[in-house]
Amino acid sequence: MPIFMQKLFALTTALICALCLSACDLWERPVPAFEKSGELVVITVNGADTFYEDAQGNYTGLEFDLASEFARSLNLQARFVVVAHPDDVLPALIKHRGHLAAAGLTVQPALQGQVRFGPGYQQVQAHVVYNTDTPRPDNLKALDGKTVRVVAGKGHNEMLTAAREKNPWLKWDVARISSEDLLIETMEGKIDYAVADSTHVNLAKNLYPNLDTAFNLGLETSRAWAFPPDADAALLKKTREFFQQIKQNGKLQQLLDRYYGHLKRLAAADVSGILEKSRSHLPKLRKHFQKGAEVTGIDWRLLAALGYQESHWEALATSPTNVRGVMMLTEDTADRMKVTDRLDPAQSILAGSRYLLLLKESLPPRITEPDRTWMALAAYNIGMGHLEDARVLAQRLGLNANSWVDMKKALPLLARSEYFADLKHGYARGGEAVILAESIRTYYDILVKFEAPYPDADTKPSWLFWGGKL
Repeated sequence: MPIFMQKLFALTTALICALCLSACDLWERPVPAFEKSGELVVITVNGADTFYEDAQGNYTGLEFDLASEFARSLNLQARFVVVAHPDDVLPALIKHRGHLAAAGLTVQPALQGQVRFGPGYQQVQAHVVYNTDTPRPDNLKALDGKTVRVVAGKGHNEMLTAAREKNPWLKWDVARISSEDLLIETMEGKIDYAVADSTHVNLAKNLYPNLDTAFNLGLETSRAWAFPPDADAALLKKTREFFQQIKQNGKLQQLLDRYYGHLKRLAAADVSGILEKSRSHLPKLRKHFQKGAEVTGIDWRLLAALGYQESHWEALATSPTNVRGVMMLTEDTADRMKVTDRLDPAQSILAGSRYLLLLKESLPPRITEPDRTWMALAAYNIGMGHLEDARVLAQRLGLNANSWVDMKKALPLLARSEYFADLKHGYARGGEAVILAESIRTYYDILVKFEAPYPDADTKPSWLFWGGKL
């Protein structure tokens, strides 16, 4: 190599190393005081009850909402630092990578002195969870000789350590995975029992019907934000005042209801229920679904099946997350579809129909019917961004991203950290989207059997006409 090339190579290498060291130094450097920087830096973790991207591509989660509201009360901009695992949260906090940690943490007496906890804002109970395909354990003694696992950094390891003083035979594993991953392992029978907080268990039971609580472990504990041991006294004071205020004005309860209110396991298709409401509710809504069919070219019975899955055809339906109406529209979707009143059945059904068509037309042309419709229904639930993540994931796993059969395997993996960590849109409850689409297929089959097509009968499968462009 010529001398000038050697010098150029050496100079380039030195410059790259300097840039890398500068970037590392920036990461290692503690965050500046919030009064000076104008931003509140919050350490969190990707998950269903902390921080994730919703169907509209917006960040959400209880911790995201709380911390963002707190930052606004201080006239600051919130910036979130998302770490890979729950047990990475406190080390990052102790190194002053953020002003506080809002990551679904419970107050742990053993950590007093290492970190400082703010006021408790939610009571949670640790549960021993089992697979209902196996016998239910009644107490700790029933865990003897079984595989028990907990998530690192959640406090359950410490709870079991305390319990072992009276139960010296007690053994368990500590894993660097998410709580949902842990519960999935239990659901799949890879481990016998898991220990998880009630919030995670309730969310998981909504998706995995063979999970249930065996018994409680210890007493209820409080969730709280954590601060470095030398945290700014003014910030701690403002935190206490903030939580006192949102408890008094009801804002805290509203947020808790939004994420945890009325949690229940999703049911399989209820044939008798839809047949009964086909007589009591559908006659008043049929013309609106048929109008949706005229505008979109989508079989009105499919639109009606979607409406039944969303609201059971209740015009005034409202969820804890404030999606409303027959088609359960979010505020963002309603605005996008020019809806002025989400509780007006005519507006709701037409907007939901047009939105479903929009999702279908956003999919690549190579996805054929009926797979195209099932994927659009899944996107109606989790958003097109997450659906595209699942298609990328399917390709990585050697699955067919254009096939609904294979996508049903990929979508639930969006809830598992080993898969969503390097996807563009992160965590999503993909299993719920699969359940929704599959339930709609069942409801649609029932309506096809008992309801005539519109405007006239045809013997061809209706999906040949969906979208009006085939």
